[in-house]
Amino acid sequence: MTTVQVGCDLMYSVTNPTSFLFNVAAARTAHQTIREETLQLNPYIKYETSSLGTEDIQVYRLYVEPCDLQLQYRANVDLYPEIYDTSGIIETGYSQLPNEVLPYLSPSRYCESDRLTHFALRMFGNAEPGFSRVTAICDWINSNLDYEAGSTGESTSACDVLIQRVGVCRDYAHLAIALCRALCIPARYISGYAVALQPPDFHGFFEAYLGSRWYLFDATRMAPVQGFVRIGTGRDAADASFATIIGEATLTYMAVWAEQTEPNQITNQPVSPSAVSTTKS
Repeated sequence: MTTVQVGCDLMYSVTNPTSFLFNVAAARTAHQTIREETLQLNPYIKYETSSLGTEDIQVYRLYVEPCDLQLQYRANVDLYPEIYDTSGIIETGYSQLPNEVLPYLSPSRYCESDRLTHFALRMFGNAEPGFSRVTAICDWINSNLDYEAGSTGESTSACDVLIQRVGVCRDYAHLAIALCRALCIPARYISGYAVALQPPDFHGFFEAYLGSRWYLFDATRMAPVQGFVRIGTGRDAADASFATIIGEATLTYMAVWAEQTEPNQITNQPVSPSAVSTTKS
């Protein structure tokens, strides 16, 4: 077990009545326990806490009149990742996949797997099936894309990234997800906090369904997967945005962090892929 302190400070200039849906809270799962958690709003505004989607994403919903709004979220999170030998992790045939993972085989807004089938088969069709094939996809993306902050926008999809060969964490995840799905490997997007990520920010990574469970992957290789704190889960980033805004508000400041309480416990772990699972099978 490892304890990670996570948090974020967000400030908005709200110029007209605006509704917010904030998705910044650490998720509650069998492998991730919230020890302490606080949310502060300045000025104080009444808010609603609720769960969304089949993965029970916890969100904060509020309605704000014109003001300068500050949100402060803090949590201490206990992580219980399960580590597996990668050599025994195989792919699951379509006929054996559980019904609940089938939606993560379909194309989605940012992951056009149907358009990438030919490319995926040509590049990875002969790779060893299982954990090794997903790792090969991550290796290729990491070697062939340049990580550049601000290089892509809200409309950038996996196909765009493949052509441009540049992006940020969510773009790396979207391309990996699309290529996995094109090879009949269920894959889904994860938003979260990441220990040792530089510069600190919300991080986008992904899970692939292999054998009988979900395994974590990060094509950016910017942080050890053992230190990922899950926030949201979805088909792609459209399902796990840290803030949805209906109205007129401008983000004026953002700070995000994830720090382990016992130094070096996670950062001594390799950034290269490990077979790490943090969800039920």
